[in-house]
Amino acid sequence: MKYNQSILAGLLCLLSFSSVAKVDDLLQEVKIAAASQEADIKNNQVIFFGPVEVTQGSIKMNADELRVFSKADKSGKTLVATGNPATYTQMMEDGRPATASAKEIRYELATRTLTLIGGATLEQDGSQVTGNRIKYNISLQQLIAESTGKGDDRVITIIQPETYQEEKPDTPVKKQEQQ
Repeated sequence: MKYNQSILAGLLCLLSFSSVAKVDDLLQEVKIAAASQEADIKNNQVIFFGPVEVTQGSIKMNADELRVFSKADKSGKTLVATGNPATYTQMMEDGRPATASAKEIRYELATRTLTLIGGATLEQDGSQVTGNRIKYNISLQQLIAESTGKGDDRVITIIQPETYQEEKPDTPVKKQEQQ
């Protein structure tokens, strides 16, 4: 039981990167740079052909192709980046990056949800979660990682050891007298 609690605590440390993510990022405009684009106005969709780079504050996505969907009721946009792999990075308040990669990355702006599909990896400070599919709600700090369920495909979590700083005594330790 205690071992499971340690793993859970490590996962929470790894995956709570939104608590220290730059809050200003979500207040910034989304900028998309691509080699070309096509718009399907009737279906509220724009397709960008790569290489494609998306930036929003410190958030960066790179992909071979990007599809941007707007809901008909204008309640939000979804960005679907595909690549070999597509990548996502965001700088934390402390200056360290959190990264993700997968064949497909879905970023739902309204719900602040990141879904990684196909060879999915989420990493921070050397610790990582890998699986076929990882869904992470940045606002709620909730993560679901899944395998395909076939063969040896498994969800893998690697938690790096915590860095401990040795305590130094304030006064020198006296040598024991030899007898």
